[in-house]
Amino acid sequence: MPQHSFFSDPFNRVLSTLVLVGIVVALGAYTYFTLTQANQWNTGPTTISVTGTGEVIARPDIAQFSFSVHGEGADAAAAQEKSGTAINAIMEYLKGAGIEEKDIKTEGYNLYPKYTYTEKPCIFGQYCPPGEQVPDGFEVNQTMTVKVRAIDTAGALLSGVGERGATDVSGLGFTIDDDVALVTEARTIAIADAQAQAEVLADSLDVTLVKMVGYYEVVPGESYPMPYAAPMMDSIAGSKSFEAPAVPTGENTTVTKVTLTYEVK
Repeated sequence: MPQHSFFSDPFNRVLSTLVLVGIVVALGAYTYFTLTQANQWNTGPTTISVTGTGEVIARPDIAQFSFSVHGEGADAAAAQEKSGTAINAIMEYLKGAGIEEKDIKTEGYNLYPKYTYTEKPCIFGQYCPPGEQVPDGFEVNQTMTVKVRAIDTAGALLSGVGERGATDVSGLGFTIDDDVALVTEARTIAIADAQAQAEVLADSLDVTLVKMVGYYEVVPGESYPMPYAAPMMDSIAGSKSFEAPAVPTGENTTVTKVTLTYEVK
């Protein structure tokens, strides 16, 4: 009896052929998909990024300090009147010293009741009832900030507000009133620095700069006032011969950083 192999049957041969074709098609599709993905990943331009720094130093042209006035009274009106009397005296003094009203600003005004905590006597030495808070008038706290454009008068002004009822004087700080021009100048320097770095880097990598495709700038941080320990107000008020301290302003630095991204070839 003749033996028949699997492929001797016409149907089996057709089926095998179809399976082989399917495998070839599948492998071709997979290869095409893989190459397509690789091309997509590599279609972007080659880039380099550099960061430049610009720094501008300038002397402060503004001094600023804060002070508070505290007032107490049996009622709200009495507390406000006491605080208001001191504030008005200080305002009159500041304006007389050349400070414009636009440079004097109220930062906070608080009026709240005062309480006194009282303890109740113990009963038969065993039970002690809880104490209670008893209303004891009102108090006012008003905080003001002063901008001084004639910096050399700042020390004397600190003394003057203390002599006229300020209960607390903050540290004296120095800053630039309008720093837009300084930021612009620092940015220009930073861009030039980044451009020079890009040219050096491109030369080192043996590539050519094609065009700038990205720009990022770090916003300059706020410069905080330089702290200055104000003299004790009680000692100032009691000394008519008090000499205002010298207050060196130093220099402020404005720094800007920019990052430039270039397409290269």
